[in-house]
Amino acid sequence: MLARLTARCPVRSLTRGYATQLRGRAEILAKRPDDVVVTFAKRTAMGRAKKGQFKDVPVDELLHALFKATFEKTKLSPALLEDICVGTCHPPSPLYVSRAAAIAAGIPVEVPISTVNRLCSSGLQSIVNISNAIRGGQIELGIAVGMESMSLNPRPTPEIVPAIGEKPQAHDCVQPMGWTSEMVARAYNVPRQKQDEYALISHTRASKAVSEGIFAEEILPVEIRGTVISVDDTVRPGVTLESLAKLKPAFLEDGASTAGNSSGVGDGAALCILTTRARAEKEGWDVVGKYVTSAFVGVEPRYMGISPAVAIPKILAQTGLSKEDIDVWEINEAFASQFAYCVEQLQIPIEKINPNGGSIALTHPLGMTGTRQVVTGLAELRRRNAPLLCTSMCIGSGMGGAAIFVNEARH
Repeated sequence: MLARLTARCPVRSLTRGYATQLRGRAEILAKRPDDVVVTFAKRTAMGRAKKGQFKDVPVDELLHALFKATFEKTKLSPALLEDICVGTCHPPSPLYVSRAAAIAAGIPVEVPISTVNRLCSSGLQSIVNISNAIRGGQIELGIAVGMESMSLNPRPTPEIVPAIGEKPQAHDCVQPMGWTSEMVARAYNVPRQKQDEYALISHTRASKAVSEGIFAEEILPVEIRGTVISVDDTVRPGVTLESLAKLKPAFLEDGASTAGNSSGVGDGAALCILTTRARAEKEGWDVVGKYVTSAFVGVEPRYMGISPAVAIPKILAQTGLSKEDIDVWEINEAFASQFAYCVEQLQIPIEKINPNGGSIALTHPLGMTGTRQVVTGLAELRRRNAPLLCTSMCIGSGMGGAAIFVNEARH
């Protein structure tokens, strides 16, 4: 056993420590041997929580199916992996079930695994963790996963002791996300009509994308209990402004957030295989993208949803990019209230944001979304033969995240 472990863990020199952060479009698009690259980026289809195709499928079964489909598709030997990180929010004992799923899928017991929970950015955080391990010279090849079953593991109600809860900001950071949506709408004057208009854009784009088979390029079919699942069951065709207007408020009686202009509750998983460019070239693996960097911020918890409008300027400043440099934006639509605020505050053309719809139409499996946005964004960049993607999301408790990726595949 010791000999096997030693063979699997060669001593490496540290790679260039991106302390010399890449800055500007030209530097970011340049190719270097120590770049952290994506060789595979796919997702499962998504299912409606409690009603859809994964309603009784626990996360270990879903993850196992995704791992098996990945190895079958890529022909990658699981024995080459050096680490796995799974982003997920609410399943009990997530590390145990993730480790069990990995072993059952044929990943050797010598391959370690971790789980991470940064709520709605958990999937992105898994990519960051594996990328940082690669940059630090700890590993050369790893898998980052985002997964969630909101059917079987809905958000538990956070409990804090009275001495903590009496602090207003501490109190606010454990409130339901729908409450924060209403707080944003009231504080920043985002009326119901505007929320429904932004929601309609998402529903219309997603419905068109489904009818044209756009998502087939990013979905990896998985077999669950003898059935191959390859199409989202979450998108509702025929949504209109009139049908949205008829919906009752979902969170506060006098509120404006509804089931139609808030993100869906759903199930699914997504993953990225990450390595160095030098390793990918040595092994002959296709490079589909490059991870550049990420940024995370904190905001007032009751206005949680505005955080992309803080995280995005931070990451643009870090990288020396302008808004105009970005070809596609995947900004999570947790609620139309916060999404509308962020779009208008950032002054980004809506044509570049979520071109095939976002979580309002597609659904938002919490741990999956941060990875799903990367899979979706890179696939769209391939279709456009364009290079730069920025993903961003608000994060429960009053945080936000953003990341920059480069597309290196062409249609």
